[in-house]
Amino acid sequence: MSIRVEAAGLLTTVQDSGRFGFQKYGVLASGAMDTVGLRLANLLAGNQEGAAALEITLLGPKLVFEKAAVIALAGGNLSPAVDGVSLPLWRPIYIPAGKTLTFGRAVSGCRIYLAVAGGIHVPEVMGSRSTYLRAGMGGFCGRALQTGDVLETGSSMLWRDMASDGAVVLPWGASHELRPAYQDHPVLRVVRGPEYYRFDEGSRRKLWTERFRVTPQSDRMGYRLEGVPLALAEPPDMISSAVGAGTIQVPPEGNPIVLLADRQTAGGYPRIAHVISIDLPLIAQVKPGGQLRFEEVSLEEAQELYVMREHSIAQFRQGLALQAR
Repeated sequence: MSIRVEAAGLLTTVQDSGRFGFQKYGVLASGAMDTVGLRLANLLAGNQEGAAALEITLLGPKLVFEKAAVIALAGGNLSPAVDGVSLPLWRPIYIPAGKTLTFGRAVSGCRIYLAVAGGIHVPEVMGSRSTYLRAGMGGFCGRALQTGDVLETGSSMLWRDMASDGAVVLPWGASHELRPAYQDHPVLRVVRGPEYYRFDEGSRRKLWTERFRVTPQSDRMGYRLEGVPLALAEPPDMISSAVGAGTIQVPPEGNPIVLLADRQTAGGYPRIAHVISIDLPLIAQVKPGGQLRFEEVSLEEAQELYVMREHSIAQFRQGLALQAR
């Protein structure tokens, strides 16, 4: 099966769950910005949850399905449609051969994930099909999709008995309780970072009381924030230290940076806090200009919330397996 790119859109890349095991060599993890959107889209399409899918940002592409396929869309709502008929998110959808999938305005969020039954077939690079744009690594030729590209996809038994002239929404999906609670201006839960107490008292207080705006200079590497600058109590004396998805670094000018999917492997700026893993999908869907506020939780609370989410996804996975039988 194949999908032809008739119009490229703003930024569409192939992403999976990430490239791990090579950060000690300076190779970034990359992968989906909204990992829950990717995972649920893949599960609904009948794939392994970390399979390669398309991450579509803000302005979507125009995609022609040259053969019939089952897809699933999850994450932000970028107004997907086939032949002018709106498609739902969080449900499997049968697309007949020759149909064109388009996207419109961003109703909510800024990234939508398109999983195709059988997965997107691009070569693995260091165990992952994710695209790292700055290095030209992975994905489709190491770059964003362009007009005229043709994506090869795997085969699936999900649509073997289907026959329809139009798109068909299949009768199961992900419940509201399972989906991340996306908001334009979310409150993100964080734990204190290793250098939290090196900031002055006023800055520590502002972290919990002030709002920070996402600037247009934000990208997959990190979201740059502005608002009230944060200051250290004394000049920094740091060596480069480990960072991860969600680490909030504060450069000398005082405007925080939340590190995300294409983050570096280590950083030399003080780490005031760290966004907990289950809230990373929320920040991944905030558009430039959106505002964030931070709320402190304990490490134990963060771990408990993570376990609860993984338990819910595991139950969903089991339910889909029973449905497939």
